[in-house]
Amino acid sequence: MKPILEAIHLGEQKTITVFNYNEENFEAPWHFHPQHELTFIESSFGTKFIGDYVGPYEPGELVLVRSNLPHCWKNHEQENIPSQSLVIQWNKGVFAKVPELNGLFEMLTTSSKGIVFDTEQIKPLLPSIKKLLNLTSDELYIQFLHLLVQLSKCEYKTLSESSFVDDIPYEHNNRITKVHDFIEKYFNRKIYLKEVADLVNMSEQSFSRFFNKMMGRSFFTFLNEYRINMASRMLLYSDKSVSQIGYDCGFESPPFFFKKFNEIYQISPTKYRKQHLK
Repeated sequence: MKPILEAIHLGEQKTITVFNYNEENFEAPWHFHPQHELTFIESSFGTKFIGDYVGPYEPGELVLVRSNLPHCWKNHEQENIPSQSLVIQWNKGVFAKVPELNGLFEMLTTSSKGIVFDTEQIKPLLPSIKKLLNLTSDELYIQFLHLLVQLSKCEYKTLSESSFVDDIPYEHNNRITKVHDFIEKYFNRKIYLKEVADLVNMSEQSFSRFFNKMMGRSFFTFLNEYRINMASRMLLYSDKSVSQIGYDCGFESPPFFFKKFNEIYQISPTKYRKQHLK
Protein backbone atom coordinates (compact mmCIF):
# COMPACT_ATOMS: atom_id res chain seq x y z
CA MET A 1 0.00 0.00 0.00
CA LYS A 2 1.77 3.12 -1.22
CA PRO A 3 1.10 6.69 -0.04
CA ILE A 4 -0.46 9.02 -2.55
CA LEU A 5 -0.97 12.65 -3.27
CA GLU A 6 -4.66 12.14 -3.90
CA ALA A 7 -5.89 13.69 -7.14
CA ILE A 8 -9.24 15.36 -6.53
CA HIS A 9 -10.60 16.74 -9.77
CA LEU A 10 -12.01 20.09 -8.78
CA GLY A 11 -11.55 23.19 -10.88
CA GLU A 12 -13.32 26.00 -12.61
CA GLN A 13 -16.60 24.14 -13.13
CA LYS A 14 -16.80 22.57 -9.69
CA THR A 15 -15.07 23.50 -6.42
CA ILE A 16 -16.98 21.29 -3.94
CA THR A 17 -17.57 17.54 -4.08
CA VAL A 18 -19.76 15.46 -1.76
CA PHE A 19 -19.92 11.67 -1.78
CA ASN A 20 -20.69 8.58 0.26
CA TYR A 21 -17.91 6.07 0.92
CA ASN A 22 -19.28 2.57 1.44
CA GLU A 23 -16.81 -0.31 1.31
CA GLU A 24 -15.72 -3.28 3.37
CA ASN A 25 -12.67 -1.36 4.60
CA PHE A 26 -11.23 2.15 4.53
CA GLU A 27 -8.62 1.52 1.85
CA ALA A 28 -6.92 4.91 1.42
CA PRO A 29 -3.36 4.97 2.81
CA TRP A 30 -1.89 7.85 4.83
CA HIS A 31 -2.34 10.56 2.20
CA PHE A 32 -2.81 14.28 1.68
CA HIS A 33 -4.31 16.57 -0.94
CA PRO A 34 -4.51 20.31 -1.64
CA GLN A 35 -8.24 20.39 -0.77
CA HIS A 36 -9.84 20.73 2.65
CA GLU A 37 -11.87 17.71 3.79
CA LEU A 38 -14.79 17.15 6.16
CA THR A 39 -15.51 13.49 7.02
CA PHE A 40 -18.50 12.12 8.92
CA ILE A 41 -18.09 8.51 10.08
CA GLU A 42 -21.34 6.60 9.70
CA SER A 43 -20.20 3.03 10.34
CA SER A 44 -17.24 0.97 11.64
CA PHE A 45 -14.73 1.40 14.46
CA GLY A 46 -10.98 1.73 14.19
CA THR A 47 -7.96 4.00 14.38
CA LYS A 48 -7.45 7.38 12.76
CA PHE A 49 -4.08 8.86 11.88
CA ILE A 50 -4.25 12.65 11.52
CA GLY A 51 -0.85 14.30 11.13
CA ASP A 52 1.13 13.04 14.13
CA TYR A 53 -2.03 11.95 15.97
CA VAL A 54 -3.10 8.34 16.50
CA GLY A 55 -6.37 7.53 18.24
CA PRO A 56 -9.72 5.77 17.96
CA TYR A 57 -12.67 6.69 15.79
CA GLU A 58 -16.28 5.56 15.99
CA PRO A 59 -19.63 6.24 14.28
CA GLY A 60 -20.95 9.77 14.73
CA GLU A 61 -17.53 11.40 14.54
CA LEU A 62 -17.01 14.48 12.37
CA VAL A 63 -13.42 15.44 11.49
CA LEU A 64 -12.13 18.44 9.54
CA VAL A 65 -8.65 18.36 7.99
CA ARG A 66 -7.04 21.31 6.25
CA SER A 67 -5.26 20.97 2.92
CA ASN A 68 -1.93 19.08 2.95
CA LEU A 69 -2.62 17.45 6.34
CA PRO A 70 -1.83 13.71 6.02
CA HIS A 71 -4.61 11.47 7.26
CA CYS A 72 -6.24 8.06 7.04
CA TRP A 73 -8.75 5.85 8.80
CA LYS A 74 -8.06 2.15 9.44
CA ASN A 75 -11.05 0.09 10.52
CA HIS A 76 -10.89 -3.00 12.72
CA GLU A 77 -11.39 -5.61 10.02
CA GLN A 78 -12.14 -8.44 12.45
CA GLU A 79 -15.44 -6.83 13.41
CA ASN A 80 -16.89 -7.30 9.90
CA ILE A 81 -18.68 -3.95 9.97
CA PRO A 82 -18.75 -2.06 6.65
CA SER A 83 -16.83 1.21 6.54
CA GLN A 84 -19.19 4.04 5.68
CA SER A 85 -18.58 7.76 5.68
CA LEU A 86 -19.84 10.95 4.10
CA VAL A 87 -17.02 13.05 2.69
CA ILE A 88 -16.95 16.68 1.55
CA GLN A 89 -13.87 18.07 -0.20
CA TRP A 90 -13.41 21.60 -1.47
CA ASN A 91 -10.76 23.86 -2.94
CA LYS A 92 -8.98 26.49 -0.89
CA GLY A 93 -10.05 30.04 -1.58
CA VAL A 94 -13.60 29.31 -2.72
CA PHE A 95 -15.08 31.47 0.04
CA ALA A 96 -14.37 35.18 0.26
CA LYS A 97 -12.25 36.15 3.24
CA VAL A 98 -14.54 38.79 4.72
CA PRO A 99 -14.92 39.93 8.38
CA GLU A 100 -18.32 38.22 8.63
CA LEU A 101 -16.60 34.85 8.12
CA ASN A 102 -13.79 35.32 10.63
CA GLY A 103 -15.01 32.38 12.74
CA LEU A 104 -15.04 30.10 9.73
CA PHE A 105 -11.50 30.99 8.68
CA GLU A 106 -10.25 30.68 12.25
CA MET A 107 -11.66 27.15 12.25
CA LEU A 108 -9.98 26.36 8.92
CA THR A 109 -6.65 27.66 10.21
CA THR A 110 -6.96 25.49 13.32
CA SER A 111 -7.77 22.47 11.16
CA SER A 112 -4.15 22.41 9.97
CA LYS A 113 -3.81 20.16 13.04
CA GLY A 114 -7.04 18.33 12.33
CA ILE A 115 -10.12 18.94 14.47
CA VAL A 116 -12.89 16.69 15.75
CA PHE A 117 -16.23 18.24 16.64
CA ASP A 118 -18.30 17.66 19.76
CA THR A 119 -20.63 14.81 18.77
CA GLU A 120 -23.63 16.14 20.70
CA GLN A 121 -23.39 19.65 19.27
CA ILE A 122 -23.24 18.46 15.66
CA LYS A 123 -26.30 16.18 15.91
CA PRO A 124 -28.74 18.97 14.93
CA LEU A 125 -26.53 19.64 11.87
CA LEU A 126 -26.48 16.07 10.56
CA PRO A 127 -29.60 16.47 8.37
CA SER A 128 -27.96 19.50 6.73
CA ILE A 129 -24.74 17.53 6.19
CA LYS A 130 -26.56 14.61 4.56
CA LYS A 131 -28.72 16.94 2.48
CA LEU A 132 -25.60 18.19 0.69
CA LEU A 133 -25.45 14.88 -1.20
CA ASN A 134 -28.51 15.92 -3.21
CA LEU A 135 -27.47 19.50 -3.94
CA THR A 136 -25.53 20.91 -6.87
CA SER A 137 -24.27 24.21 -8.21
CA ASP A 138 -25.24 27.36 -6.32
CA GLU A 139 -27.44 25.50 -3.81
CA LEU A 140 -24.51 23.30 -2.76
CA TYR A 141 -22.20 26.31 -2.46
CA ILE A 142 -24.63 28.35 -0.35
CA GLN A 143 -25.77 25.50 1.91
CA PHE A 144 -22.23 24.26 2.48
CA LEU A 145 -21.05 27.76 3.39
CA HIS A 146 -23.93 28.00 5.86
CA LEU A 147 -22.98 24.61 7.32
CA LEU A 148 -19.35 25.64 7.83
CA VAL A 149 -20.45 28.81 9.61
CA GLN A 150 -22.62 26.72 11.94
CA LEU A 151 -19.78 24.28 12.58
CA SER A 152 -17.45 27.16 13.46
CA LYS A 153 -19.79 27.90 16.38
CA CYS A 154 -19.58 24.32 17.72
CA GLU A 155 -16.99 23.11 20.19
CA TYR A 156 -14.09 21.19 18.72
CA LYS A 157 -10.63 20.02 19.71
CA THR A 158 -7.40 19.67 17.79
CA LEU A 159 -5.77 16.30 17.12
CA SER A 160 -2.22 16.64 15.77
CA GLU A 161 0.42 18.36 17.85
CA SER A 162 2.10 19.63 14.67
CA SER A 163 0.63 21.67 11.84
CA PHE A 164 1.12 20.39 8.30
CA VAL A 165 0.84 23.37 5.96
CA ASP A 166 3.26 22.25 3.24
CA ASP A 167 3.43 19.14 1.08
CA ILE A 168 5.36 16.28 2.66
CA PRO A 169 8.12 14.87 0.44
CA TYR A 170 7.06 11.59 -1.15
CA GLU A 171 9.93 9.69 0.43
CA HIS A 172 8.95 10.83 3.95
CA ASN A 173 5.29 10.00 3.33
CA ASN A 174 6.24 6.57 2.00
CA ARG A 175 8.29 5.78 5.10
CA ILE A 176 5.56 6.83 7.53
CA THR A 177 2.98 4.76 5.65
CA LYS A 178 5.21 1.70 5.88
CA VAL A 179 5.60 2.27 9.62
CA HIS A 180 1.81 2.63 10.07
CA ASP A 181 1.21 -0.61 8.19
CA PHE A 182 3.90 -2.42 10.18
CA ILE A 183 2.44 -1.28 13.52
CA GLU A 184 -1.05 -2.31 12.45
CA LYS A 185 0.19 -5.82 11.62
CA TYR A 186 2.62 -6.47 14.48
CA PHE A 187 1.56 -4.26 17.42
CA ASN A 188 0.64 -7.37 19.44
CA ARG A 189 4.22 -8.64 19.68
CA LYS A 190 7.60 -7.27 20.70
CA ILE A 191 8.91 -4.85 18.09
CA TYR A 192 12.57 -3.96 17.75
CA LEU A 193 13.76 -0.60 16.51
CA LYS A 194 16.18 -2.24 14.09
CA GLU A 195 13.47 -4.12 12.19
CA VAL A 196 11.46 -0.94 11.70
CA ALA A 197 14.57 1.01 10.66
CA ASP A 198 15.47 -1.78 8.20
CA LEU A 199 11.94 -1.62 6.82
CA VAL A 200 12.56 1.95 5.60
CA ASN A 201 16.24 1.43 4.77
CA MET A 202 17.62 3.60 7.54
CA SER A 203 19.99 3.14 10.45
CA GLU A 204 18.39 3.00 13.89
CA GLN A 205 19.80 6.42 14.82
CA SER A 206 18.70 8.05 11.55
CA PHE A 207 15.23 6.50 11.80
CA SER A 208 14.81 7.70 15.39
CA ARG A 209 15.68 11.27 14.38
CA PHE A 210 13.45 11.09 11.31
CA PHE A 211 10.44 9.72 13.19
CA ASN A 212 10.82 12.21 16.01
CA LYS A 213 10.96 15.07 13.55
CA MET A 214 7.93 13.87 11.57
CA MET A 215 5.71 12.71 14.43
CA GLY A 216 6.87 14.86 17.32
CA ARG A 217 7.75 11.94 19.62
CA SER A 218 9.73 8.73 19.67
CA PHE A 219 8.68 5.65 17.74
CA PHE A 220 8.01 3.66 20.90
CA THR A 221 5.87 6.41 22.40
CA PHE A 222 3.81 6.39 19.20
CA LEU A 223 3.65 2.58 19.26
CA ASN A 224 2.39 2.54 22.83
CA GLU A 225 -0.29 5.10 21.94
CA TYR A 226 -1.48 2.78 19.17
CA ARG A 227 -1.46 -0.20 21.53
CA ILE A 228 -3.44 1.69 24.17
CA ASN A 229 -5.94 2.74 21.52
CA MET A 230 -6.44 -0.93 20.59
CA ALA A 231 -6.64 -1.91 24.25
CA SER A 232 -9.33 0.68 25.00
CA ARG A 233 -11.49 -0.85 22.29
CA MET A 234 -10.90 -4.40 23.54
CA LEU A 235 -11.78 -3.39 27.10
CA LEU A 236 -15.27 -2.44 25.94
CA TYR A 237 -15.93 -5.15 23.37
CA SER A 238 -14.11 -8.17 24.79
CA ASP A 239 -14.66 -10.37 27.82
CA LYS A 240 -10.93 -10.97 28.25
CA SER A 241 -9.28 -9.99 31.51
CA VAL A 242 -7.54 -6.63 31.70
CA SER A 243 -4.13 -8.29 32.01
CA GLN A 244 -4.76 -10.54 28.99
CA ILE A 245 -5.77 -7.53 26.90
CA GLY A 246 -2.48 -5.91 27.84
CA TYR A 247 -0.55 -8.95 26.65
CA ASP A 248 -2.66 -9.15 23.46
CA CYS A 249 -1.76 -5.56 22.66
CA GLY A 250 1.98 -6.15 22.94
CA PHE A 251 2.67 -5.10 26.53
CA GLU A 252 5.05 -7.49 28.26
CA SER A 253 3.74 -6.95 31.81
CA PRO A 254 0.46 -5.78 33.39
CA PRO A 255 2.13 -3.02 35.49
CA PHE A 256 3.65 -1.42 32.38
CA PHE A 257 0.30 -1.68 30.57
CA PHE A 258 -1.52 -0.07 33.50
CA LYS A 259 1.06 2.71 33.66
CA LYS A 260 0.84 3.57 29.95
CA PHE A 261 -2.95 3.37 29.93
CA ASN A 262 -3.16 5.74 32.89
CA GLU A 263 -0.75 8.18 31.22
CA ILE A 264 -3.03 8.51 28.20
CA TYR A 265 -6.51 8.22 29.75
CA GLN A 266 -5.74 9.42 33.30
CA ILE A 267 -7.63 6.39 34.60
CA SER A 268 -6.78 2.72 35.12
CA PRO A 269 -7.94 0.23 32.46
CA THR A 270 -10.15 -1.50 35.03
CA LYS A 271 -11.91 1.74 35.95
CA TYR A 272 -12.12 2.71 32.27
CA ARG A 273 -13.97 -0.52 31.51
CA LYS A 274 -16.37 -0.13 34.46
CA GLN A 275 -17.02 3.53 33.69
CA HIS A 276 -17.87 3.02 30.02
CA LEU A 277 -19.83 -0.20 30.42
CA LYS A 278 -22.26 1.59 32.73
